[in-house]
Amino acid sequence: MDEPAVVSSNPEVDRLEEIWEWQESFDAVLKEGGAPLAARILEQLRDHAKASGVRIPFSANTPYVNTIPVTEQPEMPGDHEMERRIKSLARWNALAMVVRANKADGSIGGHISTYGSAATLFEVGFNHFFRGRTKDFEGDTVYFQGHASPGVYARAFLEGRLSVEQLQKFRRELLPGGGLSSYPHPWLMPDFWEFPTVSMGLSPIMAIYQARFNRYLENRGLKPVTDAKVWAFLGDGETDEPEALGAITLPSREHLDNLIFVVNCNLQRLDGPVRGNGKIVQELEAAFRGAGWNVIKVLWGSDWDPLFAHDTDGLLLKRVDEMVDGEFQKLIVESGAYVREHVFGTDPRLLKLVENMPDEKLRTLRQGGHDPQKVYAAYKAAVEHKGGPTVILARTIKGYGLGESGEGKNVTHQQKKLNEDELRHFRTRFGIPVSDEQIAEAPFYKPPDDSPEIRYLQARRKELGGYVPERKVRSKVLPPGDKQLFEEFFTGSEGREVSTTMAFVSMLRKMLRDPDIGKLVVPIVPDEARTFGMESLFRLVGIYSSRGQVYEPVDSHTLLYYKEAKDGQILEEGITEAGSMSSFIAAGSAYATHGINTIPFFIYYSMFGLQRIGDLVWAAADMRCRGFLLGGTAGRTTLAGEGLQHQDGNSHVLALPVPNLRAYDPAFAYEVAVIIEDGIDRMYRKGENIFYYITLMNEQYAMPPMPAGSREGILKGMYRIRAAADGKSKLRAQLFGSGAILREALHAQEILAEKYGVAADVWSVTSYKTLYYDGIEAERWNLLHPEEKPRVPYVTECLADAPGVLVAASDYLKTLPNMIAPWAPRRIASLGTDGFGRSEVRASLRNFFEVDARFIVLATLHELQREGKIQAAVVRKAMNDLEIDSEKRDPITT
Repeated sequence: MDEPAVVSSNPEVDRLEEIWEWQESFDAVLKEGGAPLAARILEQLRDHAKASGVRIPFSANTPYVNTIPVTEQPEMPGDHEMERRIKSLARWNALAMVVRANKADGSIGGHISTYGSAATLFEVGFNHFFRGRTKDFEGDTVYFQGHASPGVYARAFLEGRLSVEQLQKFRRELLPGGGLSSYPHPWLMPDFWEFPTVSMGLSPIMAIYQARFNRYLENRGLKPVTDAKVWAFLGDGETDEPEALGAITLPSREHLDNLIFVVNCNLQRLDGPVRGNGKIVQELEAAFRGAGWNVIKVLWGSDWDPLFAHDTDGLLLKRVDEMVDGEFQKLIVESGAYVREHVFGTDPRLLKLVENMPDEKLRTLRQGGHDPQKVYAAYKAAVEHKGGPTVILARTIKGYGLGESGEGKNVTHQQKKLNEDELRHFRTRFGIPVSDEQIAEAPFYKPPDDSPEIRYLQARRKELGGYVPERKVRSKVLPPGDKQLFEEFFTGSEGREVSTTMAFVSMLRKMLRDPDIGKLVVPIVPDEARTFGMESLFRLVGIYSSRGQVYEPVDSHTLLYYKEAKDGQILEEGITEAGSMSSFIAAGSAYATHGINTIPFFIYYSMFGLQRIGDLVWAAADMRCRGFLLGGTAGRTTLAGEGLQHQDGNSHVLALPVPNLRAYDPAFAYEVAVIIEDGIDRMYRKGENIFYYITLMNEQYAMPPMPAGSREGILKGMYRIRAAADGKSKLRAQLFGSGAILREALHAQEILAEKYGVAADVWSVTSYKTLYYDGIEAERWNLLHPEEKPRVPYVTECLADAPGVLVAASDYLKTLPNMIAPWAPRRIASLGTDGFGRSEVRASLRNFFEVDARFIVLATLHELQREGKIQAAVVRKAMNDLEIDSEKRDPITT
């Protein structure tokens, strides 16, 4: 007779036994079917549980361990000892560069600690992954972490690309022969650096849009399809910048498996821990996994592998999961005994894991980001991953190698000097052949060219296609342009009222159809194409989408329906000026990055350009970008109804600091055409490293034909557009108008002549910035050449024979016309739009800001009164006639 079954009376035990049975079943599946089958079963079980109403807690995090287990870790190729030796030499020379510079002058600054933490991350890339640009292959694009620039210089020194003399002039660029820039600056080192990266947060977003632009070029047939990668190295503290993480959904949406982020997680900002009370790695993992990225964590070096392998109860995993970054940082500066007590001392079973490990070994347990094998495995997995972007979160130590002088301490970022003992410690730790007698000088060290280290280093770079970073301009100049391309815009609109925005869109349409440049034009819009009247381009060239159009648009029955296409030409970016500007940067630097002369036209609300994304515009300037920025709906008084947030009276002033940005405020279609035509010629035929900012208005009026002989003046900044009818009048004036306000000046000319007997010439001032630069250049030349014939500024030349008072009116701040005052023959009375905008119609806005024809007339009469040409009563009567209230509110303070 069978024995009766024993039934447990303890439900808790029963549940545990059931869980164990499930675990045994899972282990069997894992053993027999492998990880992919086990993962699929778990996924299906999870879906089934949800469908059955089971609520499963969400977590975007995985345990605080390496993503790639030891069993799946590939064998790292190459000579490991030789690579360690080369890395040590780079470490020493980077350190010596900064230390020597600050011994010579303690104010020079520089950074040691970032490269200390990133050296292994860089060197594994240099030896095995970063491919150079060749005639047959575009190479990889690498955004190096800006503060780690000394390490990149040190690498280039070992490669023979930089000399001892150049390293000695780190941050001393004005010494004879030039020196090395503080950070990656293509403007300053145009044959070396490709991308400026030290303005925190910009390199991540630039890298994202660079990777997308690479696919754009491929899908449009402008370059071959390759497996070239875009690498971006950034710090964990840097991810607090909105630009750093603000666009991370785009790469997964676009399936950009050509993009790899490497986040140097040394757990420290500039002043202290990044997340002292939390875990930055886990936070970033959640953000990137939630955005659809492939996340690879490299947290623990090989020294930790046996400990985790023997942690059969998961106690060590639980312990490191509950520790916060402030604790991890403190472990770096404490003793092995402290590590034993505070990490393993919380449980006797944990202490048993390390009972045979000496304190010194515990103190020096490596982080994953300092272990070449772990880093290699992560990089290999990243480059082989398909279908989406990868981010590698690598744990490192800031100031690694500096020992007690700064390793892992809150002051580490500012470390620039080391005493002899500290230098000796660093020398010994990394095995640098520098004697004790030499140590105080921190000499540079490079083995002979025929040494095993240098031969190995050069062989690896040759195998990978050449040096990185290295900037080469490989594009060919464009052929001479079609002289008829812009011809129709020189003849006027024949009475038809159009805006300069509409005229520009017509020009853009013609350029897109041009056989020479059409395929190179890259229209970029941040979700405002219809605002700017660009919807007609949707069908003409399509909106770029890596997937094409997998739906039928709601307006498919209309003539101008929304058309997405895989080979679409328009980059319609959504509501992101920062993203759009990053696309502009990718397109504007393609002549160097890809050897392709793409011509970007980025059109946006002018108020949301230089004011919002000025840092990216500055980066574009540093990168020697080429192309056109179009500030649409420009001016403080042209955008009726929108008000304070949208009305731009600032952008032309904000354009002033960017040295290679040419800024124009044209009023008529022919002016726009002349500027664009000349810009294409200068940038893409003559190879000038400049780019353009052109403001466009939405106000419609008849476009006149181009006056004879005006081309030179349009480009130089000003020309007389309409002379006074009565050149013999005793009362004379010169009126300067720009952009939206030029027509007000023309109207004022008529009022002055008809009502007050004042004969005024009207000048179209297309670019105060160009006039200003011309003026200061002439002054400088005259200062430095006292015995030569003085040069005459263009403003002075134009006004030499122009009689009368000078009145300037623009839709921008009064400081804009005031800039040219030093070279004017008489004082300039400036009218501008200082103050906050308002929601109103144009006439009211121009009255409010005192820039309409009536105020131009008043300012002219006032100047004539100041010169004693008319009486005050005439001015008072004019105010009454023009209905100008002397007690009206001041727009600056209202």
